[in-house]
Amino acid sequence: MNAKTSINSAKSAVKFSDNKRRLWLLGLVVPNIANAAFLGYQFGPKITRKVFAATGPLALHLIIPAIDKAMGEDPDNPPEEAIAALEHDPYYARVVKLFIPFQLAANFYGNYIASRETTPLTDRILFGHLLGVVNGVAINTAHELSHKPGKLEHYLSHLCLAPTGYNHFRIEHPYGHHRRVATPEDPASSQLGESFWQFWPRTVVGSFKSAIEIETRRLERKGKQFWSLDNELMHGWAISAAYHLLMLKCFGTRIIPTQLTQAMCGITLFEAVNYMEHYGLKREELGNGRYARTMPEHSWNNNSMFSNVLLYQLQRHSDHHAYPARSFQSLRHYANVPQLPAGYASMVLPALIPNWWFKLMDERVIQHYEGQIDKLNIYPKARKLLLNKYASLFKHTTQPVTLAQ
Repeated sequence: MNAKTSINSAKSAVKFSDNKRRLWLLGLVVPNIANAAFLGYQFGPKITRKVFAATGPLALHLIIPAIDKAMGEDPDNPPEEAIAALEHDPYYARVVKLFIPFQLAANFYGNYIASRETTPLTDRILFGHLLGVVNGVAINTAHELSHKPGKLEHYLSHLCLAPTGYNHFRIEHPYGHHRRVATPEDPASSQLGESFWQFWPRTVVGSFKSAIEIETRRLERKGKQFWSLDNELMHGWAISAAYHLLMLKCFGTRIIPTQLTQAMCGITLFEAVNYMEHYGLKREELGNGRYARTMPEHSWNNNSMFSNVLLYQLQRHSDHHAYPARSFQSLRHYANVPQLPAGYASMVLPALIPNWWFKLMDERVIQHYEGQIDKLNIYPKARKLLLNKYASLFKHTTQPVTLAQ
């Protein structure tokens, strides 16, 4: 780089201003919606209690999608020259970490309300759904922290994951999913024709097994056994166990329905987002079990403003997989990659209803690959049905189709 180029790059970096700098604090909205709902339930009129208890589904399926639609698309893309400065600004890391005390406050407050004798079982289950939304979103906070090199960030990631008990994600995501993404071998990449309810057990069980394999290999390279004090999976499980034992000690067994519901809902919400992110997409096969490098076109993108600031730009997923070391504030939107029809919050309900999802997405996937079946990541059990249903969209291919069995 010559002196003139360096000066121009420096000027570009100075000129760039992050217009969303204060908006990133909206990432704290979800746990504080829960805190406000618990406050309203405790001190509000008795007639409004059911409304406050049902805040989880109302916020997830109505309020957030409505705000997302009203705010529209995010126009800002940081230039390449500004990324170094953005990465070194400590403000963004502090915003992410600030989520954790509000998440924990929501869980303690929610379980306190659930533990009271006057709180009926239906409301305790509804509180579990609301906390599931909080803790499902917290998995995304854990995701941002899991990509950082520092041990502190890794254990803060485990703390975010403690309520759902999904601590294996800290290991599997950066070292498993990012290596195998958009291939039939990846349990966290959904396949064309695979319903969410078929994907859920495949990804939950497969990712758990993958995390154990990854950590076992890491420890073996250090000359240690899996049952070692250096096993980070065990550290995460210990943090989760300590969290749940503390909750039971503080609030008693009446919180068990709330705790079980929040864990199931949190995991399901997170995996619904996982389901959306790579549906049907596949990296080119190079032979001998190798695939082409992960590129922006191997993820589904969305550029909705509100859900992007809520989720630390997780919806700019293409840039995240192409450059996994980049922090959320540096991620860019690509217009020429697969685009979801709406933001994540708006797509959760369709993802949970297979016929709705297939109607929205299947033709979109096939058209993205111009009907070339060998380029698709197809669910083996759905292959025949898809070939019959979309026969007019598929082109004849001269290459053999390689599918996971």
